[in-house]
Amino acid sequence: MFTSLIQAQELHDHIDDPDWVMVDCRYDLSDAAAGYSAYLGSHIPHAVYADLHTDLSDPETAGRGRHPLPDARALQRLFVTLGIHHDSQVVVYDAASGSIAARLWWLLKYMQHGAVALLDGGWQAWLAAGFGAEQGAGKNPPGSFAGKPREEMLVSRVQLPSCPLLVDSREPSRFRGEFEPLDPIAGHIPGALNHHWKENLDVKGCFRSAQQIRYDFMRLFHGVAPDQVVFYCGSGVSACHNLVAAQYAGLPLPRLYPGSWSEWCTGENPAIETGNGRD
Repeated sequence: MFTSLIQAQELHDHIDDPDWVMVDCRYDLSDAAAGYSAYLGSHIPHAVYADLHTDLSDPETAGRGRHPLPDARALQRLFVTLGIHHDSQVVVYDAASGSIAARLWWLLKYMQHGAVALLDGGWQAWLAAGFGAEQGAGKNPPGSFAGKPREEMLVSRVQLPSCPLLVDSREPSRFRGEFEPLDPIAGHIPGALNHHWKENLDVKGCFRSAQQIRYDFMRLFHGVAPDQVVFYCGSGVSACHNLVAAQYAGLPLPRLYPGSWSEWCTGENPAIETGNGRD
């Protein structure tokens, strides 16, 4: 069973396994139609498609951030549509080093499906390995997924003040408040530290070694138990990359603030910090 990362060769070895479900999550925040268009043009054989905006998020409503978390019933329906059974090995991928597909990885974990892995290096790694592709829209027979949410994996806005460590997953310039392309206010949640999700990657866009990532996280956590650390980002998507990295590194899964900065900064009288954060 693969529960964090999977390599292109390992996926290829199982590509025709009927118990495996491959899900393409390519998405472009600047062009909502681009991901599905790319999928139709060429994708990993047998893969089905999940859209970040329409499948992996609820419709945006005031006060819930840019990519609200779907409720359990919506996730049940989605996973059945994707063809996922309780014993399916699910593999998710994108073309953004896992920063989009990690959302689906986390959603499945949240709904108690353990056998889900992120393709290391994504679509580019599959192509670089010289493996074949398919065109057009794929569809699986309906699955029988019946998981339930693990509410302990979540932290709400009101719970944040009691969290021992909060980590912002956005790029450092956004964390410091120097640049904000998406949300109305720049800065970060008071007390947060910064670990940009791209710090998990090497120059080829693949994950660094588990030992390197574990070392970085344990330094960052500075004695706080990993399962008490809360990660957030702009809208609860790329923070999931850090959660994949933690599991890959052999650490207990940290928690997620799904509303993230886009929810926090649009709330009533939000407290805001700028700069490098606390030492």
